[in-house]
Amino acid sequence: MRTEIIAVGTELLLGQIANTNAQWISQRMAELGLPVYSHAVVGDNLDRVAGSFREASRRSDIVIVTGGLGPTEDDLTRDAGSMILGKTVHEHAPSMERIEAYYKRNNKKMSLNNRKQSHVFEGAHVLDNMEGMAPGQIIQQGEVTWVFLPGVPREMKALMESGVIPYLQQSFSIQSEIVSEMLHFIGIGESDLETELQTLISGQTNPTLAPLASEGEVGLRLTATGETTEGAKAKIAEMKTTVLGKVGDFYYGSDDQTIEGTVQQLLSRHGYRLGAAESFTGGKFMERIISLPGASAVCQGGLTTYTAEMKEQVLDIPKYLIREYGTISHECAEMMALNTQSLLHVDVAVSFTGVAGPDSSEGKEPGTVFIGLQIKDKSPEVHRFQFPGGRDQVRERAVKKGFELLFHRLKN
Repeated sequence: MRTEIIAVGTELLLGQIANTNAQWISQRMAELGLPVYSHAVVGDNLDRVAGSFREASRRSDIVIVTGGLGPTEDDLTRDAGSMILGKTVHEHAPSMERIEAYYKRNNKKMSLNNRKQSHVFEGAHVLDNMEGMAPGQIIQQGEVTWVFLPGVPREMKALMESGVIPYLQQSFSIQSEIVSEMLHFIGIGESDLETELQTLISGQTNPTLAPLASEGEVGLRLTATGETTEGAKAKIAEMKTTVLGKVGDFYYGSDDQTIEGTVQQLLSRHGYRLGAAESFTGGKFMERIISLPGASAVCQGGLTTYTAEMKEQVLDIPKYLIREYGTISHECAEMMALNTQSLLHVDVAVSFTGVAGPDSSEGKEPGTVFIGLQIKDKSPEVHRFQFPGGRDQVRERAVKKGFELLFHRLKN
């Protein structure tokens, strides 16, 4: 079965809103064992919408359309559907009553164009929209099942769960279940990960493996099919064990797990409290971990000391050290971490000093970063990096690298 999603709306093409509907629908369809083969976005133009529908009817078994069901002239999904499906539209009385009741309940006068939202195709299986106005519709046209849904995410999701998914489960003999798990790795590049897993990737059948690079880390999506969900999950688990046997040192979690969340868990496991001293990162590191629920159990606090004067006055960095080595130096980063541990009474301290740009500072090029670590009574560590990119990119990469360093030091 080939499923296709078509989103109608010029606002999507202009980037005014993101097409989150397609992502969500794809996830739910994969769970049903009806994978999506194609996404399309088309603007509010009758010929282009109709053309998109025509192409979809030739290549897909299930076509899910979102958007274009509103009351205005540029809501063209019904018009295009009539052209391609050869169906007339008529007013759906229960939907019209619901629309009228909404305006009456809110003491508003209903404009005549709102009647358009109650229009449905002849012969359609109508899905009552309890979250909005325009109903959903399902039409069987030859070998193609058409699903028309509002573009508002809340309404679309409600109609999918209450009407579309039950309809598809009853209408199709679904032969397999699809399960995916995204594994997250940090401290290894995409090319190195792929090299380590080359034998598995080149010989993949079921499950499949797909490396995906993101900022400062690498993902590996495992996808398996099975006659049951449990069977597919068992295949995922077996492959995951094999993968981690090769690159497990860099693995920090799956799916929605974040690196800061993993660091929080590691701090909790050790019974450690964390403090930070930040210069050019401006508190971004501590903000990331404090945003997590339960952060107060592991976070003591952070100090943002941007200027040399603040490093002297707040962090007690000696004047001679700054005069001799500068604030963007191995020596300053080390002293920042050491003094933060003492000042904040923490087990683990991390420090950030560097130059984000756009100009050089203290003879150091933009992207020069020093990160210091002090963990319990171990010897302090300082790591130097040269990050590419603009000012914001350098700051974000430094923060991610700080979490990476902590992860690798705390995991054992």
